[in-house]
Amino acid sequence: MWRDLLPIGRNASTNGYRRYAWTPADADCRAWFRAQAESRSLVYEEDRNGNQWAWLGDPTAGDAVVTGSHLDSVPDGGAFDGPLGVVSSFAALDELRSRGARPAKPLAIVNFGDEEGARFGLACVGSRLSAGQLGVEQAHALRDGDGVSLAQAMERAGYDPEAIGPDPERLARIGAFVELHVEQGRALAETLHPVGVASAIWPHGRWRFDFHGEANHAGTTRLDDRRDPMLTYANTVLAARKKARLAGALATFGKVGVEPNGVNAIASLVRGWLDSRAPDEETLAAVVGEIERAAVERGQRDGVDVKVTRESFTPVVEFAHGLRDELVRLLGGAPVLPTGAGHDAGILSASVPTAMLFIRNPTGVSHSPAETAAEDDCLAGVTALADVLEGLACR
Repeated sequence: MWRDLLPIGRNASTNGYRRYAWTPADADCRAWFRAQAESRSLVYEEDRNGNQWAWLGDPTAGDAVVTGSHLDSVPDGGAFDGPLGVVSSFAALDELRSRGARPAKPLAIVNFGDEEGARFGLACVGSRLSAGQLGVEQAHALRDGDGVSLAQAMERAGYDPEAIGPDPERLARIGAFVELHVEQGRALAETLHPVGVASAIWPHGRWRFDFHGEANHAGTTRLDDRRDPMLTYANTVLAARKKARLAGALATFGKVGVEPNGVNAIASLVRGWLDSRAPDEETLAAVVGEIERAAVERGQRDGVDVKVTRESFTPVVEFAHGLRDELVRLLGGAPVLPTGAGHDAGILSASVPTAMLFIRNPTGVSHSPAETAAEDDCLAGVTALADVLEGLACR
């Protein structure tokens, strides 16, 4: 499975992955998922939001145990983020069958669409739509960098954008959702444990900062006469690092757009996207507020207007304690750790009891081609996931 999936969407120059929603690479990933389901005689279906499901047992029976993750990527992302969870889910099902386990509940594997939000700027679109956390009009208004709407992209890929929306009946049939994921940090690397259990997801969000200045000639405009938004943007990036460090939070400007984007032109507009995360919502709000104030104050000095727009926000997620504790018991006392990364499991937690397993990442690097996990640890993850599925669905 891993060998078949590895080449899809891989960029030869960076060795990273560009598996964006509703693109040919995404279609290839979806075809791979369907082939894996059908090769195991699972019931395959796609829901109204384009999420893919593979069922062992009656999909309508209720109290189902579901596992899975996503197959899309960030720009030049690594091979493990998302795909490890999907590959491990099929492998865990194979392991259950080899044990002769007989599920008393339906089992399903899911591939949620557009989890990373790399194309349209909003993470977890597939699960947000299903959970009713993203309105249909909001979804239709999403645009990629080329101005293509989500609706247009879905239609071009052969899906009906008019069908998208909340899917409460489907979610009501799920008794538990367990997502396996490579750890995006080094907590497990400091232990002897290859597998951990998630306790919570930090609150996080994305904010767009628009810095409006005045375009002018780089070679003839005196420094004192400039309204250069690049200066305000640069100062804001430094302020974000300082404010986050002082608060024990995280703040990252990882995407930027410049107009007119000429080497010999002073920019008229710099648009930067802030990703910020913190242990609690109060701290997160305070950090983002301080970054915005720093931007506005610097903008007044530079003659630059600053506008901040919140594009997404996910509150703190405390995974279902009962399910979390059951996973720890089934795995013989696996360590419990929080994460600052968002996941479909976090979105679904408001509708379904959810839990997560993390696989040790020796470097802690993620969202990069350098992301990795040892084969033995991945196999330990498959065994752990099979143990969890057996404990939840077969007893």
